[in-house]
Amino acid sequence: MRLPTLALPATTGGEIDLAAVAADAGTLVLYLYPRTGTPGEPSPDGWDAIPGARGCTPQSCAFRDHAGDLAALGARVIGLSAQSAEEQAAFVKREHLPFALLSDPALRLAHELRLPTFEAAGMRLYRRITLVIEDGAIAKVFYPVFPPDRNAADVLTWLRERR
Repeated sequence: MRLPTLALPATTGGEIDLAAVAADAGTLVLYLYPRTGTPGEPSPDGWDAIPGARGCTPQSCAFRDHAGDLAALGARVIGLSAQSAEEQAAFVKREHLPFALLSDPALRLAHELRLPTFEAAGMRLYRRITLVIEDGAIAKVFYPVFPPDRNAADVLTWLRERR
């Protein structure tokens, strides 16, 4: 499958079109996650009991920590969740992420690609999944992603083996 033409709000300002960035990047690592926590706010009721819900911050920080290694292999990283652009921007600042996060509260990408979602506390959220896109087409899907903090290293290993 190819990534659809879909412009979403980005933490870098404005919107990023997934198809265009995938075409420009050569290799795009697009990791999708349910939601990050907000300091001082409790997680939704029952959050810890939902398989795959926990771990968004460790996953994002692992991609941050491996961003240089991924870039050295020619891969661009972008994260995506259903959270608002404002929540995403605060998270980027708080965790010093060197890449954009996209906001897709309407789950438009999930609809286009038939991606897995779940409901918690009245919110429809993405299940954790990572797509590696090469020349605009999905080349590898990591799903389920477990443990989340190993996802970036697993992607890096896969990319190194392909090179």
